[in-house]
Parts: sequence; C-alpha cells; structure tokens
Amino acid sequence: MKLWGGRFQKATDKKVDDFNSSIRFDHVMYKQDIKGSLAHSKMLGRQGIIPEGDSEKIAAALSEVLEDIESGKAEFEIDAEDIHMNIEKLLTEKIGDAGKRLHTARSRNDQVALDIRMYLKDETAEIKKMLLSLENTLISLAENNLGTIMPGYTHMQKAQPVTFAHHVMAYAEMFLRDLDRLSDCRRRMNVMPLGSGALATTTYPIDREFVKDELGFDSVTYNSLDGVSDRDFAIELASALSVIMMHLSRFCEELILWNTNEFSFVEMDDAFSTGSSIMPQKKNPDVAELIRGKTGRVYGSLITLLTVMKGLPLAYNKDMQEDKEAIFDAVNTVKLCLPVFEGMISTMKINKEKMEKGAGGGFTNATDCADYLVKKGMPFRDAHAVIGKLVFYAISHEKALDELTLDEFKQFSDIFDNGVYEAISLKTCVSQRKVTGGPAKEAVEKSINDVKQRLKKFE
Repeated sequence: MKLWGGRFQKATDKKVDDFNSSIRFDHVMYKQDIKGSLAHSKMLGRQGIIPEGDSEKIAAALSEVLEDIESGKAEFEIDAEDIHMNIEKLLTEKIGDAGKRLHTARSRNDQVALDIRMYLKDETAEIKKMLLSLENTLISLAENNLGTIMPGYTHMQKAQPVTFAHHVMAYAEMFLRDLDRLSDCRRRMNVMPLGSGALATTTYPIDREFVKDELGFDSVTYNSLDGVSDRDFAIELASALSVIMMHLSRFCEELILWNTNEFSFVEMDDAFSTGSSIMPQKKNPDVAELIRGKTGRVYGSLITLLTVMKGLPLAYNKDMQEDKEAIFDAVNTVKLCLPVFEGMISTMKINKEKMEKGAGGGFTNATDCADYLVKKGMPFRDAHAVIGKLVFYAISHEKALDELTLDEFKQFSDIFDNGVYEAISLKTCVSQRKVTGGPAKEAVEKSINDVKQRLKKFE
C-alpha cells in the first residue's frame, strides 16, 4: 500500500502510477533529500517531538540509504512516486517504525520546495565555476591579442577598426553580468521553506531556525502559503540561464561566420570540428552550431515554467511537478555547453593577418579621416560631408582611402596634408582610442585588469 493510501479503497491504476510518478527525473535530488531529512530528524529529536533514539536511528539509516543509492544497491520504484517517498520507503525498510516518524511535522509540499532549492543552489555553484573558468580563458585570449587588429561591425557592415582583444572582452563583460545574475538569483533561492507544512505550517513546536542553520540557508520563508507554492527562484534561474545561452549563441554566430572561407578570421581545431559524410573537404563548426541550437531549448524551459505557474491558485498544485524537468534540462544544457565552448575557443587558430586585412577594407578609417579635419578646425558636420564625398570618390576609383594621392585628397579640402596618412592608418585608428572602454592597448589592458578584480568576488 502507498504511504498515503489509508483513505483509499482501490489501488491506483497502473497508467496513473506511471503518469503521476516523477522518480524518473527527480531522483537526481537524492542527496539533497537525505541532507534535508537528516536536519529535520535532528531537529525533531532536539525538540522532543520524536524520541532522541529514533532520531539517531533515522540519521544512521539515512547514511546507509545514501551509500546504497550511490553504490547502485538501492532501487527506486515507480509505485513510490518520487524521490521523497522512495527514500522514506527505503528508510522504513531498514528501521521500521522509527523510520515512519521522520515525516512528522513535514509535508511533501515543503519537502519538495526545500529539495529543489537545495539542488538548484548546488547546480548554480557549479555553473558559476564554469563561467569563472570561461572568463579566465577569455582574458588569456585578450592578453594574447592586444595588437590583433580586426574590423568592428554595425549592421554587419564594417564600421571601425578594433582589436580582437577588445572584441573578446565585450563577451567577458557579458559573462560577468551572468555571474552577477546567478549570485543575485541564488540570494533569493537561499531561503528555507521547510516548516511550511502542506500550506499552513504545523502544530508541533518545530525549530525552523535550527534547520535553516543546519542546511546553510540565509533565512526562512515568512508565509507558509508562499513557502510551498513559490517557484520564482526556478523561473529566475531559467531566465539567467537563458541569458547565458544568448551570450554563448551570439559568440557562436560570430565564430561560425569567422570560420567561413569568406572571412577566415579563425579556424576551429580538428578536435572541436566535424566532417561531412559525402563532402571530403568539409570541416564544420558543429560545436558552435549546436550551442546556438540548444539556446532555444533553454528558452523553452523558461517559457514552460512561466506557463505552468501563470494560472495556479495558492497553494501547492500538482502542475508544479512540471517545474523539475524544465529547470533540470536548462541547468544540464548550460553545463553541457559551457565546457565545450571554452574548449573550442581556447584551441581555435586566430588568423591575425586575415583579421587585419579585413579591417583594411570597407573604409573603417573614414571616421578618423573626418576627425583629422575636425582637429584642424573644420566643424564635424562639414567634415562628415567632405569624407562622405571622398569615400564615394574612392569607391568610384576602386581605391582605399590610404591609396589616394595627396592631390586627390586636396580636391575635397585644402586642409589635407601629408599627416593624413598617419592619421588614417589602422594602427593609429586603434591606438588613439584610449578612452576607458576603447580598443587602444592601454584601454584594453585596463579593462582586463578591471575584469580580473571584479571576478574576485565570485571566486
């Protein structure tokens, strides 16, 4: 008979057992369930709610259950529905009546809410470690490419020259914000719901603060209805994970473009590429493409969670069982993508000459040419118009700006002199942008050092 079956006169239909059961996916929370039960049992004994001897028996048996699960000795049953009831069943099989006392002053509703918070706290910590590792890889890439000039783009049109280091550090800033979001999300996650009961707490004299301290939570929930029915933390985490995937996907999109023969800015390492079953010449950036594709999967998990919760009255409803597969899949997908992405970018070849050659086309030095005139006294709007006409002339004559003769420059303004060639060289265009946040070497070095300092609070 089921642990809750006393009120029922008929066995549950086998199809309903299969439909209702969540053990196939919530079994991953076994460590958190046992840890929470250990703290709850200890509190029950201290408070005299159950005999101290039973509390000690429960603790010893739960440790055995943990060993049995991790060694593969214990088997979970669909009939027991979920990880919580499975562990209680395994416990009771070991110590009988003492095990049946564990669930005193507790409901599966607050137990589930506790376990998922603990599980997601642990998983968030793992993802933060992966992001920190990725940040260090990005910093190394930047430090090795401070002088690697490449075109910067707007509207996917060449705009102004930057450096590869500057480009990479843009993503370092994005992932820093991701770390901050995860930390902020974890702060709201780190509130203990155990003691909320099914929805209205309990008549037993439990000590929630003791359990909170045992489990490492910052505080306890202050409304039992909210305590069992809140899944904001899961939605917020799914949102933060979606933003991480969006950042990975943006970078992957660029890498896929740069890896093409048309760009040839980078070349993926053989270990992070795949071939074609029919075209022997192919070397495909499948890792980047898969990460880009998996981004939609994580977005789907966020939408699932929002949709599940949008119409639920207080307090707990069975719909909320659908939270786990969605958030677990989002977590697992991000954990799958981050290490392989880091491996891909740390091993790819940077074609510095191709990047610099790319920066030389598309009149990326046109703004600097206008600034040259401004520094000689011409109003910017007038300089903008002059350089616009000059670019049209250069296009018509199939020349780059630095290929024009001084006489050609002077056709558009007498202000031009031989100094224009130095002013519009790619190195000058980059090196003179020393403003904080700019692509000049000293500005990027400052950015790198700043990121290193900001990362320390997450280590």
